[in-house]
Amino acid sequence: MKTILRFIGSAVLCGMLVWTMTITVAITPAQAALRQLEEAPGQIVYQSRQTLKDQQGNNWQAIAFKRIRPDDTDVIYLRLVGFPGTANIDHSQPLILTDAMGKTLTAADISQEMFTDKTETKPDVGQYDLQPILMQLELAIPLRLSLSTLDPSKIILNVSPETIGEWRSLADQK
Repeated sequence: MKTILRFIGSAVLCGMLVWTMTITVAITPAQAALRQLEEAPGQIVYQSRQTLKDQQGNNWQAIAFKRIRPDDTDVIYLRLVGFPGTANIDHSQPLILTDAMGKTLTAADISQEMFTDKTETKPDVGQYDLQPILMQLELAIPLRLSLSTLDPSKIILNVSPETIGEWRSLADQK
């Protein structure tokens, strides 16, 4: 009888240990995975790369980056890249960012800055100025990005709070 009680006690203790470790791992905060690149002498870029899915199930690359220029000025942009043929982005419209609480912000489309030949912009690539609104994004609230297209539909991308935190951490890079 004592052996059975010891076995049950050991099993309960082992189960509690496994449960505690599982909970600890599950709530460990995500570590930012920022990359640092030197584009040119004195010009550093920090970037966060994420894959987001739209409402059709298509993958999009979301690349938030901070570029520090040799004169110590900096910019923070978000580049959204769909696979060829995925979308025909309306570059005359801003990116609409709406959080789960209904707060809406806009980011100006600056896609023309990506290409040296301004006539060759890609229809499935958009670049947006995050710097004016980045610190207004809430860390604990999911975000929805809405891209206007040249047809009546919109592209909707959902962004996790962890990704928002990673984007916000770009502002701290020097």
